[in-house]
Amino acid sequence: MTAVGERASEIALDVVESLLEGCQVIGFDFRYLYINEAACAQARKAPEELLGRTMMECYPGIDETAMFAELRECMAERTHSRMENEFVYPDGSVATFELRFVPVPEGVCVLSLDISEQKRSARELAKLEQQLRQAQKLEAVGRLAGGVAHDFNNLLSVILSYSGLLLDDLSEGQTMHAEIEEIDRAGQRARQLTRQLLAFSRQRVAEPRVIDPAQVISGMHGMLTRLLGAGVELAVLSRAPVGTIRVDPGSVEQVLLNLVVNARDAMPEGGKLTVETRNVDLDAGYADTHFDVKPGRYVMIAVTDAGEGMDAETQSRMFEPFFTTKDVSKGTGLGLSTVYGLVKQNGGHIWVYSEVGSGTTFKIYFPRVDAGVHHESSQPPASTRNGNETILLVEDDDQVRGAACAILRRSGYRVLEAANGGEALLASETHAANIHLLLTDVVLPRMNGRDLATRLAVVRPEMKVLYMSGYSEDAVMQHGILESDVAYLQKPLTPDGILCRVREVLDS
Repeated sequence: MTAVGERASEIALDVVESLLEGCQVIGFDFRYLYINEAACAQARKAPEELLGRTMMECYPGIDETAMFAELRECMAERTHSRMENEFVYPDGSVATFELRFVPVPEGVCVLSLDISEQKRSARELAKLEQQLRQAQKLEAVGRLAGGVAHDFNNLLSVILSYSGLLLDDLSEGQTMHAEIEEIDRAGQRARQLTRQLLAFSRQRVAEPRVIDPAQVISGMHGMLTRLLGAGVELAVLSRAPVGTIRVDPGSVEQVLLNLVVNARDAMPEGGKLTVETRNVDLDAGYADTHFDVKPGRYVMIAVTDAGEGMDAETQSRMFEPFFTTKDVSKGTGLGLSTVYGLVKQNGGHIWVYSEVGSGTTFKIYFPRVDAGVHHESSQPPASTRNGNETILLVEDDDQVRGAACAILRRSGYRVLEAANGGEALLASETHAANIHLLLTDVVLPRMNGRDLATRLAVVRPEMKVLYMSGYSEDAVMQHGILESDVAYLQKPLTPDGILCRVREVLDS
């Protein structure tokens, strides 16, 4: 070889040695003839452990792998090839390599590039994309559920209002009393369903305050024990004093009740149920792999059962309204969807870990706050439901407006009716005497209830305001949380509900 040729060979060898890509030459007898520094690092072996030895000697069982079959074919057919190979090291760790097979006179040159990090990033990205799709699906279903609940609440307002009025007129034993009572009872059950739908769609009214979640759970211990029955052992654990959270206490109780019932049903033969609270710090690494989570300080509430567990298909649909794996007679499919909505409405996150046959853990995270527990003072009930004040009633649904008018007038109130904001302004302008209360739906055509109240407050500053709605999407709600200074009446309307709330606002 000439000096120029020798120099060229030296340069080529230096280039190969400096490559970040692994390079190894495998002879026709599958011995390592050459291996560069990068390939040694990928193999986690020194050159002397490989050179001159066969692949089977260095890695027993490698001749049964797909990679070896590809190498053998390239060696026999003298063809180029490319593949991805997942390599398991003797210590059990796994790496993924992109391999290229290039025929050379001595056998085959194998070029290898470690793509483990890219594959891990791709898996994490796919996981986040799946979480995003699931969140978007639940958001869309939530909007649909909220709209259905709103319309259904208007229908229930009519049913429950008139059934309540009829029951007031009839004493027990009179003709049709029992039949009307059944209508009213069915309406009340339907009312509970719409409340669960509103909770899932995050359009339920929540009134947050600072609480100690461990105290709330401790106060529910007796109720949960009775709910679980004798076959399930309940363990309540608290990892040191936990921080306070700002949530709607009723939401936390309902979340816990629904999860406990779900866990009980997952353990038909009995078992152990653990409810745990502790402070946790979610770092950026956790937030990067969990959609819609921000790093920070949280209080975790975990509910773990030893039940049947869930497969991947069930987990992908478990929060959807009306999806259930139970018999029709044992559930509505709204339990977990209600949990999801309440957690999200209160600024929390929920994640589930489950394997078939190994039980399920629901982990709920609420942001910690630096504030003391709020103790709510009790208010005395209204002394009477009747009155003689003037009420401006604004409701765009004719049947609901008619039912509310009948309830109020029967109890002595004078009612001015309006179907929208324009009619309400005209009624106020033509009524010279006092209007003591504006009772208005939140969502109205052209002018919402809050804007109407603001305009009327200019000319009638003494008039009080009570909002009502089957759901709340505007200024009465701030991200689903009711402003503390706004009086609100949740539909469906009932005689007791509307009269007590009206009297309470007028007397406040």
